[in-house]
Amino acid sequence: MTAENNKRPWGFYEVLQDKPNFKLKRIEVLPKCRLSYQKHKQRAEHWFIVQGRACVTLEGQEIQLKAGEAIDIPLQAAHRIQNPDEHEVLVFIEIQTGTYFGEDDIERLSDDFGRV
Repeated sequence: MTAENNKRPWGFYEVLQDKPNFKLKRIEVLPKCRLSYQKHKQRAEHWFIVQGRACVTLEGQEIQLKAGEAIDIPLQAAHRIQNPDEHEVLVFIEIQTGTYFGEDDIERLSDDFGRV
């Protein structure tokens, strides 16, 4: 699976590894874009910021992160990541752990692109 096949309105993601007990992704978020405010029933996530700045909303609380910092997203926690920068792309590594890693385990609570 290539990054080209995983384009989204906010940027794209590339699956680096997909194993029975974890999935590893590299995610790029375009300037001034954000992912859906969402939760997962079957997986937790760990986000490590590689490039740029991130504004993470976790259960309604905003947390600012920069390159070299990380955050854990617990199972079933409402979350979103946003790139507040006007020019630089946000790049982060996402490690998913749990029992299921399919894209259909996304419960969108709100979305800038009408995908709720």
